[in-house]
Amino acid sequence: MLNIHNLSISFQGEFLFEDITFKLSPGDRIGLIGKNGAGKSTMLKILSKELEPDSGQIAADKNLSFGFLKQDIDFVFGKTVLQESYEAFKEIKELESRMEYINTQLAERTDYESEGYNQLMIDLNEVQHQYEIIGGYNYQGETEKILQGLGFKREDFEKLTDTFSGGWRMRIELAKLLLQNNDILLLDEPTNHLDIESIIWLENFLKGYSGAVVIVSHDKMFLDNVTNRTIEISLGRIYDYPKPYSKFLVLRNELKAQQLASQKNQQKQIEQTEKLIEKFRAKASKATMAQSLIKKLDRMDRIEVDEDDNSVMTLNFPVSITPGKVVIEAEKISKNYGDNHVLSNISLLIERDSKTAFVGQNGQGKSTLAKIIVGELKHQGDLKLGHNVQIGYFAQNQAEYLDGSKTVLDTMIDAANETNRSKVRDILGSFLFRGDEAEKYVRVLSGGERNRLALAKLMLKPLNVLVMDEPTNHLDIKSKNVLKEALKKFEGTLILVSHDRDFLQGLTNSIYEFKDQKIKEYLGDIDFYLEERNVENLREVEKRTVIKDTPKETNKHSYQSQKKFKSLNNRLSNIESKINALEKEVKADDLELATNYDDTAANPSFFDNYQAKKNKLKKLMADWETVQHDLDELV
Repeated sequence: MLNIHNLSISFQGEFLFEDITFKLSPGDRIGLIGKNGAGKSTMLKILSKELEPDSGQIAADKNLSFGFLKQDIDFVFGKTVLQESYEAFKEIKELESRMEYINTQLAERTDYESEGYNQLMIDLNEVQHQYEIIGGYNYQGETEKILQGLGFKREDFEKLTDTFSGGWRMRIELAKLLLQNNDILLLDEPTNHLDIESIIWLENFLKGYSGAVVIVSHDKMFLDNVTNRTIEISLGRIYDYPKPYSKFLVLRNELKAQQLASQKNQQKQIEQTEKLIEKFRAKASKATMAQSLIKKLDRMDRIEVDEDDNSVMTLNFPVSITPGKVVIEAEKISKNYGDNHVLSNISLLIERDSKTAFVGQNGQGKSTLAKIIVGELKHQGDLKLGHNVQIGYFAQNQAEYLDGSKTVLDTMIDAANETNRSKVRDILGSFLFRGDEAEKYVRVLSGGERNRLALAKLMLKPLNVLVMDEPTNHLDIKSKNVLKEALKKFEGTLILVSHDRDFLQGLTNSIYEFKDQKIKEYLGDIDFYLEERNVENLREVEKRTVIKDTPKETNKHSYQSQKKFKSLNNRLSNIESKINALEKEVKADDLELATNYDDTAANPSFFDNYQAKKNKLKKLMADWETVQHDLDELV
């Protein structure tokens, strides 16, 4: 299918990879892994013939077709979601235009007995036959099915792509590739903009894909579920094993252990041989034997142990100044995007030094609330930042926040001030932008390198509150671990939007779940939250609830069900309002106890009222769980 032989490419005089060889066959689902900057995206560009290698050959079957999903895409605005998706069917659309032209001619002409009219009839028959063969009568249904699988609703189909975020436009591009039935799919970080349900759908799609798939991803679970082969790029070499990611790691470690043991045994043999050579050299009668042993050593293939690329960025978030006790206070925040209601009358209080995670499926308002907190979005309701609050913001869509026409160094210098401008080079070095790397233009950086640059920019700004929206997107596994350790040590306030359970473990002490325009707080870490929700992982939490449409004539209970659903929803909202009000009263009492204990304790009715509120709150929480359970059962 595709043979890659002795492939090499270099940048600025240094080889990214050199003399690498591998083969792609139908049914291969390859996870292409390696640290940020190792050359994964470059490899995809070479395979797609977008980039020419310095040397080597790529031999491909005739008429081999490629589909390439890049990290950044150029999008033509002014089309609806369906219109853009139909761009996948160029041949079908050309035949449709041809049929429309012929039909127009047949309708307008009146020379029914002429040779020209007869030829039009023949042409129409041929075009219709070809149209049927290549799926012209099925492509619209296939398009709608794949768009829905990737999270679009039917009401989205006629909306302009201009109204969707970069992440949703990326889904349209992915849909187009999946519709084209290419022989080879090249996917660069395909899960970064997908919610859990869409990731699971994509996993199932790719498992049944008959062609070859090459996937660049740092999502371990996705790689394990989809791939049957792993190729790692490390220090200019590749390591190719017919196993998914986790099993590949085991094999790589076993191979390295074998190499170390063999190298150790060989070294013993070399030392013994060298001792004999020194011993025989001293005697003229043994000189021939000494020369023989020397030649033996020269011919010996020295066993090498595979090197690991252990270079990682250095990351530390210093706290600027100590803010007030209350960092963020939000009251009745609402946000709509046209008819799409994302947040409705939500309230929350973030205190100093707290570590909070926002979780829930895509589209429920996690990123929206993060942007409201940092002042990027207008909204309804009141949001107040506390005294001396200085926020550092890491956006999910870094490509939209960085200027591609600037170099890495210029980006940092422009963000610096007089006090830290002299430290820019040192900061870039700690983020692995050393020497000529700092002169790269932002537009040529990989997704992981852009994230590293965005993190480096945070070092230039005084902060005591960090708001981070999906910071692990594009980061390799080692960089993820470095970021996690830095956030653990961060002594300020952290708000983290993420769906990565491994990353969240041990990082936060409270969880806000976003669902149906509301939020619910869980006072504990991510494991406590999952235990409370009685699920094993965030995938189960983030799955969309699918309500199947049932025809009215076969669903005689539909009216009663809708009526009950509405009643339970109203009851749930009423309970939540009471819980919010009571929680505020209990917090006020807690504050009164903390600041004025003696006077408060002297009031005999205070503790009775305080306990009564807590008991009532406990009962309301139990009622909330019961109603929520009934709602879940109903849908």
